[in-house]
Amino acid sequence: MTGVPHILDNPAYAALHGPHARFAERVGRVVRYQLDVSPWLGMPEEPGPQDWADLAALVGPDTEVPLPATGVTLPEGWTLVDRLAGVQFVDAGLVAAHDAEAVRLGPADVPEMLDLVARTRPGPFLPRTVELGTYLGIRRGGALVAMAGERLRPPGWTEISAVCTDPGHQGQGLAARLVRAVAAGVRDRGEVPFLHTSARNTHAIRVYEHMGFRLRRTTEFGAARTPPAAGR
Repeated sequence: MTGVPHILDNPAYAALHGPHARFAERVGRVVRYQLDVSPWLGMPEEPGPQDWADLAALVGPDTEVPLPATGVTLPEGWTLVDRLAGVQFVDAGLVAAHDAEAVRLGPADVPEMLDLVARTRPGPFLPRTVELGTYLGIRRGGALVAMAGERLRPPGWTEISAVCTDPGHQGQGLAARLVRAVAAGVRDRGEVPFLHTSARNTHAIRVYEHMGFRLRRTTEFGAARTPPAAGR
């Protein structure tokens, strides 16, 4: 049947109504992750005026929020802040494998994880993002030099995210090893790995395709600002 939305077309919405419901804050049909967990939010496939009003009520006036879907039309009073082309890849024969050198990262490792993210900029990673799923890292000389983990988790699927390597240790295949290790854990519980990246990140795209990921769709990462408070 054509025209039926796929669960990965709106993954944050599905995750926050499913396995990640414990992290959800909501007004009406609009949901978002708690602010120290993830910036992702979810709206229905075709948001109406009430959904936009509920989103504004949830986040507050004059506040920047990520856009939850591709190609949405902003209501009057909202301002487009940013728009970036992205791609979504799904597992299509990835050779997943647990890795003996990969260590499980937890809350005690967050300061190091935040430092690595700040130096490599793989995308949003916040103080409680580590609670979303399994995060694995590789250490050299005691220092965390590479990591990858799980973020969005719509039913039946798990997004691999925060894939990064310290600049001094790139070119050794550490990130690919960690992606395979995280994917192995995802498969162990009967789910399918997927991931997002920027359409401009051609190097990562080539690596993911070589590993066995398939482009499922192009998407868009954007941000908008809610209307100012009444009277301003």
